[in-house]
Amino acid sequence: MTQTRTLFDTVTIGGLTLPNRVAMAPLTRSRADHTTLAPTAMNATYYAQRATAGLIISEATQISRQGQGYAFTPGIYSQEQIAGWRLVTEAVRAKGGRMSMQLWHVGRISHPDLQPGGGLPVAPSAVKPNMKAFTADGFKDIPAPRPLDIGEIPGIVEDYRRAARNAIEAGFAMVEIHAANGYLIDQFLRDGTNTRTDAYGGSIDNRMRFLFEVVEAITAEIGAARTGIRLSPLSPSNDAQESNPPAIFGPVIERLNDHGLAYLHMIEGVTRSPHPGFGGLLAELRAKWRGPYIANNSYTRALAIEAVGSGHADMVAFGRPFIGNPDLVERLRRDAPLAESDQATFYGGDAKGYIDYPPMDAA
Repeated sequence: MTQTRTLFDTVTIGGLTLPNRVAMAPLTRSRADHTTLAPTAMNATYYAQRATAGLIISEATQISRQGQGYAFTPGIYSQEQIAGWRLVTEAVRAKGGRMSMQLWHVGRISHPDLQPGGGLPVAPSAVKPNMKAFTADGFKDIPAPRPLDIGEIPGIVEDYRRAARNAIEAGFAMVEIHAANGYLIDQFLRDGTNTRTDAYGGSIDNRMRFLFEVVEAITAEIGAARTGIRLSPLSPSNDAQESNPPAIFGPVIERLNDHGLAYLHMIEGVTRSPHPGFGGLLAELRAKWRGPYIANNSYTRALAIEAVGSGHADMVAFGRPFIGNPDLVERLRRDAPLAESDQATFYGGDAKGYIDYPPMDAA
């Protein structure tokens, strides 16, 4: 196929004309203020250093205290957090960048240490994940969650709506609904984590209900053109099992088309595993989506160029390479070597391994 567009061409997503097709994927770094869980000036520096990305998708940001699953991750439910995120968006905008905020409720992937009043994490059903939670005291085993009462669900939908409004107030151009990686929305979708027998469990339509209540609440509040979504149909991340992925994710994607969203951000294959290639179930699911498409998962420069050039993807999101390479877009453009990222400093800590990676020409 003749390639008519490249990774470094402009692209329009959600009404925004972006300078290139390289997105910065969400990266949890656990460096919010330890008391308020608000971003700080250091976080603003970090994101501004990476503002040459066509679109920065923020680290996952909890919509409520209940939505938190890792120590020191930022929220978007208080005035201090809105103000902290405004520092970030203003710093990025001053460098010519644009941001989407990823809205997050972890569901069962949490620990009482992180929950209001030391309560159990909540989930569709009381299915214990074989996982550990990152707390202020290190990693701890996750207990079996408390199943949500049906009367609690509208309140969580309202938390999503309010968080989306707060994100726009904080200066974000759009938001991304995190419906991937085995967190709360994904837990409702999958039969391995949702054993409910009420209106939110059992049938495909019932398991999709919570997702679409969230989509409808957010798009009604801020508009579909400001709303993206992330899915991971092929990945059992966070011990989220599904017996028949195409049976649930095919209808999810087809129905999402009706909402006119800004983009679909798809984790292709199993998170942090090699890219599965463009055929098979991925091709089947990709073909169902009619809007702008952001591809993600273990992309190399060559694979990203192929994905955009062939029309498979409108943008490609890079995650961990952006940690050690704040100027990743320019390195990709020049086909320059990539710096190694220090995994020991990925989560928590201070400026070391966060804002001290030099750009290529200074290295």
